[in-house]
Amino acid sequence: MSILENWQQWTSFLGAQVDDAKDSGMPNKIIEKAAVQIGNYLAENVDPKNEQERVLSDLWSVAESDEKKALASCLIKLVQNNRVQ
Repeated sequence: MSILENWQQWTSFLGAQVDDAKDSGMPNKIIEKAAVQIGNYLAENVDPKNEQERVLSDLWSVAESDEKKALASCLIKLVQNNRVQ
């Protein structure tokens, strides 16, 4: 099973990557920029594997550039909060 097929595994994986980036000293703005680039890649190349990813994909498809940055920022916060709990 792909990590993208299970929302919990996917967000846990993303949270770990964000933690690693922060631990290595990467600034939040760079992490957010990378999240937007990853979001663009996923939107163009990967079919959503679950309902949560479908919602993100649908939101991403109608979002303007600044809204994509906001979505990416919110997703970063979500995965960080999920790792803390």
